[in-house]
Amino acid sequence: MDKPDNQRGLLLVYTGDGKGKTTAALGLAVRAWGRGKRVLMIQFIKSPEHTYGEKIAFDRLGIDMFQLGSGFTWTKTPEEHREALRQAWTFTKEKVASGDYDLVILDELNNALAIKNFPIDDVLPLAEVLELIKTRPQGMHLVITGRNAQPEIIAAADLVSEVNPVKHYYNEGVGAVVGIEM
Repeated sequence: MDKPDNQRGLLLVYTGDGKGKTTAALGLAVRAWGRGKRVLMIQFIKSPEHTYGEKIAFDRLGIDMFQLGSGFTWTKTPEEHREALRQAWTFTKEKVASGDYDLVILDELNNALAIKNFPIDDVLPLAEVLELIKTRPQGMHLVITGRNAQPEIIAAADLVSEVNPVKHYYNEGVGAVVGIEM
């Protein structure tokens, strides 16, 4: 791996089983936007069928965000998820290659790459993800979030932060809270 610098662009990975990976990426997006950087966030699992606070806020701020997923893997058929992942990956490659952004966040890409209950390598090949990381435009920072980061993604990263749960209200029976998870 080349020595990281501001001109090359960094690969930041937020992974682990705890809550806060997407939230960290959202904070980074706002910081970059505040400094005049062009920001794009692509969500690989979240679906536009649901309303999320980050989408509402980014639309108001003018930060590009696309929710291209089908939701949790148990909510739709494998074919629906595979098609959503194929379209999301094609879209991602086009947007990264355009060079139109300084910071690109691939939210929950790690989750997508870790799917085991149906095949995904033909629609979202890890080898292509690693190639995109290596060949992205000069100076473009990438952020990849989600549980179960692949060892190859971790090896390619300049920064890996692992979010681990210590205590969570889910264990007390509290579901998703508007303004916190959604």
